[in-house]
Amino acid sequence: MVPLHDDERAELLRLREEVAALRKAPPRRRRTPNWRAAGAAVLITLGCLLAPLSLLTVWVHNQVSNTDRFVATMSPLIEQPSVQAAVTDRVTGTIFGYVDVQAYANQAVDALAAQGLSPVLADRLHSLTGPLASSLQGFVHDQVSTLVASPQVRAVWDQALRGGHEQLNAVMSGNASAIGIAGDKVQLDLGPLITAAKQRLAANGFTAVNAVPDVHPTLAVGDAATLIKARSAYNTLDTVATWLPWVTLVLLAAGVYLARNHRRALLNTGFGIAAGMVVIAVALFVVRGVLISNVPSRSAAPAADSYDLIVRFLRDGLRLAFVVGLLIGIGAFLAGPSVTAVRLRAGASRLIAWLRRGGAKAGLRTGKVGGWVHDHRTVLRVVAVGLAVLVFIFLSPPSGLAALVIALVLLGCLGVIQFLDQPPAERADQPTSAT
Repeated sequence: MVPLHDDERAELLRLREEVAALRKAPPRRRRTPNWRAAGAAVLITLGCLLAPLSLLTVWVHNQVSNTDRFVATMSPLIEQPSVQAAVTDRVTGTIFGYVDVQAYANQAVDALAAQGLSPVLADRLHSLTGPLASSLQGFVHDQVSTLVASPQVRAVWDQALRGGHEQLNAVMSGNASAIGIAGDKVQLDLGPLITAAKQRLAANGFTAVNAVPDVHPTLAVGDAATLIKARSAYNTLDTVATWLPWVTLVLLAAGVYLARNHRRALLNTGFGIAAGMVVIAVALFVVRGVLISNVPSRSAAPAADSYDLIVRFLRDGLRLAFVVGLLIGIGAFLAGPSVTAVRLRAGASRLIAWLRRGGAKAGLRTGKVGGWVHDHRTVLRVVAVGLAVLVFIFLSPPSGLAALVIALVLLGCLGVIQFLDQPPAERADQPTSAT
């Protein structure tokens, strides 16, 4: 047998000790599923799926039940050139659908001919009725266009939007006294209309209407089943829009709390919310294309402008939620142990240290301030983050750009705290002056 060298003998003894220790160790228990981690994953997934749905629900609810938001959304439509042109064409076409100028002119010429107008002159006048009708139609079109573009129309437009939306809310909530159900039909109470008509006619001298008693005739305006379904959908939407955002927040908070790795849970939550907003944004773009492709070419421009105006508040909400989710995810990533995050933090620390050394060479000393900041650095960081959150919450209206600016300002504040932070070892090397 070949004798062992000292190093080989030492290695053999070490291996024997390890084997003996493994034999004495208790048997490893079978790893059981971590239900807490699984529950956290389920809660965070549900919350991320419900986040875009919550945003959509709140937006739809605001358009349906919030009259001020509805008017704010729809009011700018009348200012769009393409919409103004479409309204002008529609109004002009409607007017001349009831007023046949050329027929009226021909009737006037025929009446003159019956009174003794010479046939030659009558024929010449008949030949002018076509150009006359065309010129008059152009004149009316120009007048309607000027009217539609005037500020007075904007006021009338807003008033009509507000009145119509308020009545719609009253009908959908079941609080409209003018709407009732009799049998299988929706009945419109014409009593208020009769009263208003009586007052107007009496004011104009037709006092005979005062003999009409206070009656309430009705008019069937639709199917009762349709209204009942609409009211049910309205009430459901009102409930969902009230509670779904809070349910989403509770699910996400519970998921992060239950997770073993809170930082990773925050990372997944932030990027999950951002991804959901991207999906909704892509869906809006697809719907816009489908909408425009299904309308006549002459209506494409006003349809596109109308769609963009209607969904602009939804897009603002999408941008805000996307930026907030992205900031949460990036913040959780930068606080993690990955190589990239560690290098970025180390680079920022080196940059701040370089700036501190440069300031020291220039005669800048933190003195007692640096020591105080070092002793309270955690509290200062928490206060900075808390102030940033409060500013964002009370900002009206919040936006994605505002969230990004607040995040950059917060990073600057944290950098200043890091710059002023002076450990005791560094204070011992500096003079005691505090300038």
